[in-house]
This record gives sequence, C-alpha cells and structure tokens, in this order.
Amino acid sequence: MELNFFGLLVGIATFLIIGLFHPLVIKAEYYLGVKSWWLFLIAGIVTCTASLLVADSVISILLGVFAFSSFWSIGEIFQQRKRVEKGWFPANPKREKNKTRSN
Repeated sequence: MELNFFGLLVGIATFLIIGLFHPLVIKAEYYLGVKSWWLFLIAGIVTCTASLLVADSVISILLGVFAFSSFWSIGEIFQQRKRVEKGWFPANPKREKNKTRSN
C-alpha cells in the first residue's frame, strides 16, 4: 500500500496560507487603510490566473487557495476598519493625523 501525502501537504499549506493572511490584513489596514483592497485584488487575479496555467496539480491548488484567500481579504480589510473603529485593534496614529488635517 502506497501512502498519498498530497492531501496532507495541501491541508497544511492551506492552513499556513490562511494563517498568513490574518496578520497581512491587519498590517495592510494599519499602514495603508482600506485603499489596500486593490492589492489583494491584484494578488488574487494574478494567482488565480497562474493556478490555471500551472501543470502541477498541487501547486495549482495552492495558487488557487492563495487567490481566494486574497479575494476573501478584500472584505476583511473593510471589516478590519470596523474593528479598529470599535477599538479592538490600534489605529495608525500617523494616518489618523493626516485624516484630521485634511478635514
């Protein structure tokens, strides 16, 4: 009997990719604000396209996971802004100063 480790590899990598996006969303909102949503969109489109073009199944799957984690992060950026407004996460004081000066 031969063991197939591809499922475990994809599962572990998916777990790590999703875990990577949690702090990425927090940092992106902190430093760039919600205007960073387009970076996640571009990353999603690029990795989604790459997923279609790559011949290796495991790499294609992982690129797809990365793509849709990027797409999911677009909504999370806006949710993160709400969490910051509620005081659950710190606001970037440099961005807050710029926002008040322009008003």
